[in-house]
Amino acid sequence: MTKKGFGYTLLVTALLSCRIPVRTQPDSTMNTNAGAFDLSKGTNGDAPTIQLSSGYDMPVVGLGTYSLHGPTCINSLKTALAAGFRKFDTASIYGNEEEVGQGIRESGVPREEIFVATKLYPDQYAAPEAAIEECLRKLDIGYIDLMLLHHPGTNDVRAYKAMEKYVAAGKIRSIGVSCYYIREIDEFLPKVTIKPVLVQNEVHPYYQDTEVMEHLHNLGIVVEAWYPLGGRGHQKELLNDPVLSRIAAAHNKSVAQIILRWDLQRGVVVIPGSSNPDHIGENISIFDFSLTDDEMAQIAALDRNEKHDWY
Repeated sequence: MTKKGFGYTLLVTALLSCRIPVRTQPDSTMNTNAGAFDLSKGTNGDAPTIQLSSGYDMPVVGLGTYSLHGPTCINSLKTALAAGFRKFDTASIYGNEEEVGQGIRESGVPREEIFVATKLYPDQYAAPEAAIEECLRKLDIGYIDLMLLHHPGTNDVRAYKAMEKYVAAGKIRSIGVSCYYIREIDEFLPKVTIKPVLVQNEVHPYYQDTEVMEHLHNLGIVVEAWYPLGGRGHQKELLNDPVLSRIAAAHNKSVAQIILRWDLQRGVVVIPGSSNPDHIGENISIFDFSLTDDEMAQIAALDRNEKHDWY
């Protein structure tokens, strides 16, 4: 993706050498618009971007690849790229980084137009340099746009500091974390040099996580939703919710499109996963309508504080 600003790598190198502590409270020099998406710049098949605190632009809609493997993964990547997707989310634990990289290389879309995120798993934190090199080798796309820690865990600060070194070396462009909530992020920030650009957490209409989202946005950190459509074992219930179904009918859209649009209007990035070409196309066709304040309030009222996974 396009890099805005100049000398970021030099700045990071200087910060690492000086060990300047990260600022944990927003001030006038920090990006506190992490949840302010200009959705008017998006069209169906072309998602708008948000500028991360690292200076790089990231699309606000991406394809999650958690359940995609083998030829299905490769073909889904190509289908998504043809539909206009330019952001992809994978992880070491998914076991599909090689397929994600292959799909990107074979797509014909220039590498610099594509934003790829991957994650280190806690069992890799003790030897993070080797794990990062493995991600780079498996993806084989030159550099990683965004690397996250998958969960808090023993040696997570050590692993993050290794990622900071790879940012300084230009092999990783941006870094962040996943499954860090208010206590976790507040304890983590003073221990690292580069502020995470993004936190990826469970967010959907039944678990809206509003307090955490607002806290992260106030720190200038982008929030991204995994399980935006409810997650394993819960998607069917969410996609048949009567309130969401009525709103979908009013806009002649699917319930999935309503949920994804709701996320974006709240300032939350989405990475729905699918191998179905029709669903892939639907998921990036959410820029020709908007939800009213009343509809946003109706969806807000659906919150059950109901988490669908343990982390």
